[in-house]
Amino acid sequence: MTADGATPDTGPQARAGALLRHPKLWLMPTVLTGLLALLLSLLYMGGIVSPQRDLHDLPIALVNADRGKPLPGQKENLGTQITRAVVADGVAGKAEWRTLTLRQAQDELGSDKVYGALVIPSGFTDSAAALTTTRATARPTLTVLTNPAKGSLGSSLASQITTAAAHQASLTIGKQLTGEAPNADSTRKLLLADPVSVTTQVGHPLGNHSGLGLSAFYYTLLLVLAGFMGGNVLSNGVDTGLGYADNEIGPWHTRRPTVPINRTQTLLLKMAMTAGITVISVSLVMLACVGILGMDATHLPLLWIYSYCAVLTVGLGVQAINAAFGGIGQLVSMFVFIVLGLPSSGATVPLQAVPGFYRFLSHFEPMRQLSDGVRAILYFDARSDAGLARAWTMIAIGALLALLFGFAMTAYYDRKGHKRLTPQPA
Repeated sequence: MTADGATPDTGPQARAGALLRHPKLWLMPTVLTGLLALLLSLLYMGGIVSPQRDLHDLPIALVNADRGKPLPGQKENLGTQITRAVVADGVAGKAEWRTLTLRQAQDELGSDKVYGALVIPSGFTDSAAALTTTRATARPTLTVLTNPAKGSLGSSLASQITTAAAHQASLTIGKQLTGEAPNADSTRKLLLADPVSVTTQVGHPLGNHSGLGLSAFYYTLLLVLAGFMGGNVLSNGVDTGLGYADNEIGPWHTRRPTVPINRTQTLLLKMAMTAGITVISVSLVMLACVGILGMDATHLPLLWIYSYCAVLTVGLGVQAINAAFGGIGQLVSMFVFIVLGLPSSGATVPLQAVPGFYRFLSHFEPMRQLSDGVRAILYFDARSDAGLARAWTMIAIGALLALLFGFAMTAYYDRKGHKRLTPQPA
């Protein structure tokens, strides 16, 4: 049906049964959907299927506050011995132990730099030595600090590594203490064999409405989807409004007269409209997440400005890609912003626990850059050294690249006379 409501004479109608017998009709959809299914499966599952196998150099703080005197016959106190053994072992390369003071460790927990910490308290050696005498009042304790702001999986991996290191230290110390008390009864020998108590505490606590450290990831995903989907909807809407595409909703079909406009001016129009409409979409995202659902969030003006710039950059990138690639632009932008972005974001699975291909992508994939900034604002008091400064830099670079790439391609097409195919006016 045309814009005036008339039904054109289409002649004899094709039958679906007859068309199904044409191999060429099957070829392209079959190949493309098969490749998409294969690529999506490899990319998504490849990033999360074996985090323990791929894990290496997970940054964890190691705090030795022990000031006790060495045990008889030993040159170093137990805290120094544990520190030396833990760093030397390195859990087969799975952890990158950072020897810090307690204040430094708390600062790195609060600035998105470490996934957890193992703390040896000041009186550790004295408490252990007392177990061989009648002066013991409590077992020596090692404290494992978690960082849920790094995500539940990352914090869990760090907790497993630090807890294993603490238990290994307990067994090593137990051998020394057992030798110091050869005449101890069976009950005391059992205590001395594994003397250290291991406690777990939250090193950088989050609010109850932070999704166990996942709200930053899902909020980032919302920003990327708002820019991606909004950009494509706007692009299609502008093409329809200018007469370069038909509008079909159910049985209703409209075709507007074609507006004479070149590719560069079309891209400029789309990008300008993206900048305007993003104000509304970002405001609604924050209204839903913070206002209605109650997501824990501070620095709200900064969060809005950051969210706007993030969504706008994704939207500009979508417009540039669509202008350069035409009909397949939506598929290309889907891979750039979503398919390759999710497994390389480091928001759900630490980058130290994914294959090298995803760590390589994380250096420039938009979702990782945006996620760092959101996490810094939501979880780390908007500290620039928690990833916010780098996120702002990457947003600026991304927006500049989108502008340069998009207008360079449209200017080239216009200069070469590659006009868009235009339907006839209704």
